[in-house]
Amino acid sequence: MNRIARIEIDDTGLAAPTPEIEQERRVAVFDLLEENSFAPVARSEAVLPEGPYALRLSIRDKRLVFDIETEAGEKAGEFHLSLGPFRQVVKDYFQICESYFDAVKKLPPAQIETIDMARRGIHNEGARVVQERLEGKADVDTDTARRLFTLICVLHWG
Repeated sequence: MNRIARIEIDDTGLAAPTPEIEQERRVAVFDLLEENSFAPVARSEAVLPEGPYALRLSIRDKRLVFDIETEAGEKAGEFHLSLGPFRQVVKDYFQICESYFDAVKKLPPAQIETIDMARRGIHNEGARVVQERLEGKADVDTDTARRLFTLICVLHWG
């Protein structure tokens, strides 16, 4: 039951994403809901309600907000993360994605594969940052962290 069953991305006030960014978002949400591992960590002696969970991601006051409820709507936690540790890896990820999207249109498969390998490497670095930032707040596996990183990038788009 330690999983996300529903996810909402609050992009209120953010710029409209490009079609490529919107596609990345749809794929990340679909993949995340298909398979993930997400377990909020209780603080002190508090007992958290069991999942599955509904997660709402947003940016408020220049902070990344994870708002977590049970599927029944019971509050399971909320935490705010500084965006600073994400800035460089998000910037790098957007740059490599732009190169990748351009390459797909005009380069041979071997060059596209090289760019895609670099993109996956940066994506893995983003997942590592997500896991570090969530330490003590929520336990997530690498695949879940990768998908959450994609969604964090979508929120950075604005």
